[in-house]
Amino acid sequence: MAAHAQPLKSLSEISLEGRVAIVTGAAKGLGRTMAFALCRAGANVVFLDMDGEGADAAAHAAAGEPRAGSAMGLACDIRDLAGCCRAVQMTQEAFGGLHILVNNAALGPTHVERAPRTKSSLFYEADPQAWADVVAVNVTGTYFMTYACAPALIASGWGRIVNITTSLATMQRGANSPYGVTKTAIEAETLIFAQDLKDTGVTVNSLIPGGAADTDVVSARGRAAIAQTGRKLLSPDVMIAPLLWLCSREADGVTAARYVGKLWNDGLPPAEAARGALEPPVLRAPDRD
Repeated sequence: MAAHAQPLKSLSEISLEGRVAIVTGAAKGLGRTMAFALCRAGANVVFLDMDGEGADAAAHAAAGEPRAGSAMGLACDIRDLAGCCRAVQMTQEAFGGLHILVNNAALGPTHVERAPRTKSSLFYEADPQAWADVVAVNVTGTYFMTYACAPALIASGWGRIVNITTSLATMQRGANSPYGVTKTAIEAETLIFAQDLKDTGVTVNSLIPGGAADTDVVSARGRAAIAQTGRKLLSPDVMIAPLLWLCSREADGVTAARYVGKLWNDGLPPAEAARGALEPPVLRAPDRD
């Protein structure tokens, strides 16, 4: 797929035909929205989720849309490295390659809040096992999936890894661990993996909505707190434009960067909109000689 000779005037010009993508946590929420968007842009997309039936249903719906690429649902618990490797193998067997990984799957604050041993949202009154579960999915699972995909992406000579994280305020807010802790860790994974993949043609970036998105990751307590401030939950659709741009040839060479969905201005050409949605990294990569 050749790069455009001239900068794109609109996102509608982006075609991901011939690309193969895996989106984790794709049965619902942000993952489903992003997987649909990639499919509509022509990519062949694997909807990966612990909920295999939900992943199948979402993939079937996406594949039925006009001009969409092919789609396939797969059940996978990303805490299982062997399962991640099998998913990559099945993706390659079905579509002949792999070019894009969107690390979206995560456990949110509700997992700890609903745990039997949790007394409050304070870290020292949380259920320790539920706390560890969130770290296992969000941090180790992101690593396992990226580890499983990396050889195929490197072999393609061109690839995209997009890690879904959260706002700096969410990472630091009290009574919000381990969710904030894990998203900070994924920001570190983004920067480190980007350096490790330097000169391979594979880029690694992070993407956030820019506020609480209307998904089940937001707990009832969180929704109530947001409502009290007068703010509204963001539509998952804010992820679509920056994701498509990051997964296109227009973003060649862009790596170790962080983009905010709600800051994307659809009225601007994509390259200009991307500059407006760019946010300084939460962490700074070390200087290199």
